[in-house]
Amino acid sequence: MLGTGPMGHPSTHLGALIGAIIVTLIALAFARRQNRHRAMGGAISRPKQVWLGLAIFNWFVLAPLIAVDPRTPPVLAWGLGAFGAFMWLRGAAEMVMLYVTKNWRPPMGITHDVLCILLLVGVLGLRSSELTLDGPLPVWFLAYYLSVIASLVAEIWFAWAFFHAVEGKTTGHDGIWFADEHDPRFILINRVTTVVDVLVGGILVCFLWAIR
Repeated sequence: MLGTGPMGHPSTHLGALIGAIIVTLIALAFARRQNRHRAMGGAISRPKQVWLGLAIFNWFVLAPLIAVDPRTPPVLAWGLGAFGAFMWLRGAAEMVMLYVTKNWRPPMGITHDVLCILLLVGVLGLRSSELTLDGPLPVWFLAYYLSVIASLVAEIWFAWAFFHAVEGKTTGHDGIWFADEHDPRFILINRVTTVVDVLVGGILVCFLWAIR
């Protein structure tokens, strides 16, 4: 493994950079396809494009990277590692249910998000005695850990609000999966998403800068 030091852990930042570039390119291509070709699931607004990229990067890329960073306090590493694995399992199942069986429903995602929160809180609570905050670096790792929980709470609200906005019409070939920029049903959702995008994006930038 690469050594640590005053400049941080190079593999973490290199992985984060590569992951961010890949996720951004995929998110842009996906949004272009959804909005220009009227793809299955419907058009996706710009705030939701940003949130999709942030969520995938944060949960599927950054959390596992931080879990294996040797500077991460062990209790937080265990929680983030288990969370990352749980998210990858969900991602695989969700892709099948969206594009093959076409029976994905937001309550399923909400249930998974709640289980993820319980997992993260449970690991931290059960092993809190092992967590020592002896300097700014462990505090930043804890702040990131808590921000992941907060982002899941935001995602629960997004899923709940969206499910009610479309009156549960999320299954089948004509199911709606994304909030459209111009649909009045999604005005509040898109506005709240914009605020969350700024907050989460800002937190991630500050965190990665702090542990450089």
